[in-house]
Amino acid sequence: MDTSTTGAPGPGGPDPRGGEGAEAGEPAGPPAGTRWLDGGELAAWLATSAIMISLPAALDARMQRESGMTFFEYMVLSVLSEEPENTMQMSDLAARTSASLSRLSHVAGRLEKRGLLARVRVPGPGRRTNAVLTGAGYGEVVAAAPGHVAAVREYLVDGLGPAELAALRRIGASVEAAIDRT
Repeated sequence: MDTSTTGAPGPGGPDPRGGEGAEAGEPAGPPAGTRWLDGGELAAWLATSAIMISLPAALDARMQRESGMTFFEYMVLSVLSEEPENTMQMSDLAARTSASLSRLSHVAGRLEKRGLLARVRVPGPGRRTNAVLTGAGYGEVVAAAPGHVAAVREYLVDGLGPAELAALRRIGASVEAAIDRT
């Protein structure tokens, strides 16, 4: 039985062992009222999950090969490069890069060791820290940007028409809004 979120259970419906009378130690079946995906919804979900998994992996491999930095490191430096004074509070940077503070802190430490980023405590109450893009970091992100844009064009943008790009933008905004609501 397929109890994943990607589709309905097998042809016989929910596993009869999963409900009442399931043997001890066996997992219960899906909750009653589960809204399974129909064929079109399942196809859309599988296509989207392929993008979510394969696109970042392809961008990461290419970024590492061409510029010696990961896709996430590039995103951190890129976001900082667009900020006034190339500075942003770590918590805001984590939100902008869709990362946990823990992940960002780990990557910031690596970038700091390479001289591409500095972390500076914000004066005043609380534990606030700014990430500051260094001159070397700015140089690295500027050097890596053409390769990144070429990869984004090759893997995504150039294969879509204007209407598809507009739909993708709307879909992304809709998904982000749904996530933000929860």
